[in-house]
Amino acid sequence: MAVTPPLIVLLGATGFVGSAVLRELAAEPVRIRAVSRRPAVVPAGSGDRVEVRTADLTAPGAVAEALDGADIVVHTLLHSAGATTWRVEDGDTGAERLNVGVAQDVVEALRARRTEGAPPVRVLFAGAASQVGPLDKEVLDGTETDRPKGAYDRQKLRAERLLLDADAEGVLRAASLRLPTVFGYGPSSTARDKGVVSAMVRRALAGEPLTMWHDGTVRRDLLYVEDAARAFVAALDHMDELAGRHWLLGTGAGRPLGEVFRTVADLAAGRTGEPAVPVVSVEPPAHAEAGDFRSVTVDSSAFRAVTGWQPRTSLDEALRHTVAFQADGGEGALS
Repeated sequence: MAVTPPLIVLLGATGFVGSAVLRELAAEPVRIRAVSRRPAVVPAGSGDRVEVRTADLTAPGAVAEALDGADIVVHTLLHSAGATTWRVEDGDTGAERLNVGVAQDVVEALRARRTEGAPPVRVLFAGAASQVGPLDKEVLDGTETDRPKGAYDRQKLRAERLLLDADAEGVLRAASLRLPTVFGYGPSSTARDKGVVSAMVRRALAGEPLTMWHDGTVRRDLLYVEDAARAFVAALDHMDELAGRHWLLGTGAGRPLGEVFRTVADLAAGRTGEPAVPVVSVEPPAHAEAGDFRSVTVDSSAFRAVTGWQPRTSLDEALRHTVAFQADGGEGALS
């Protein structure tokens, strides 16, 4: 008798990270329900294994309906404040409803359908390394005490705790993957990258100076989006070992942003034929946060030891892919 593949419900399937996860999942022997406000792009070759469902998950009952029949839930939703940022202002109730309220709805929906003796639904949550808050240490390994400062990080931490508390209660089995700065485009990208690296690529290709709010020595652990997506798929194969806690993702290497931006400027010049644009320091804006001036490197050895995952794409290669995608007009087709 043929075994029915598990049903994975992907929340946020048209988002930057979610769309990359969808492409990775589509190569696996699973059924996928891709849920988002706009119709998700079905990856080539996935046939009828991908169900596209549009929904406003902040509407009453929408989450429960989306999760009907789910074996696994991958939660990649996050509030987007605009075309170029993920920052959240204090008191933004719309952001809180999406970033926290949907996680609460996931818990309540799975609590309501919990059947005695049946295996609990597994939930994989996309968290953020910045949830820990600004620290004096540069290398994060997941053992730090969380003291988030910004509204976005506080909301992501609340959502994560809702899911992990439900795991402890036996309602579901949950794990959180805390992402560092994720960036970039691959040949099949379908969602816009709003982060700083791609923003600088756009400026370089337009011939505009690349600006930094510091002297360029601030380091960031930059994870290519395709590698991040592969981490989610690897995690799904090890949910029993991962469930009940958060795990950090990262490359293990912090690169100075001044160096990264100069590489971007050189790569863009190679495409435009013009001299490389300058990389300059400017005064930080009023909305800058303490974390913007702190170096961050992520030690993801714990996650790697469980799953065997590791990044495949070097930073220089990922930057080349990103510049090529934007230079060839790929970003212009993204909504």
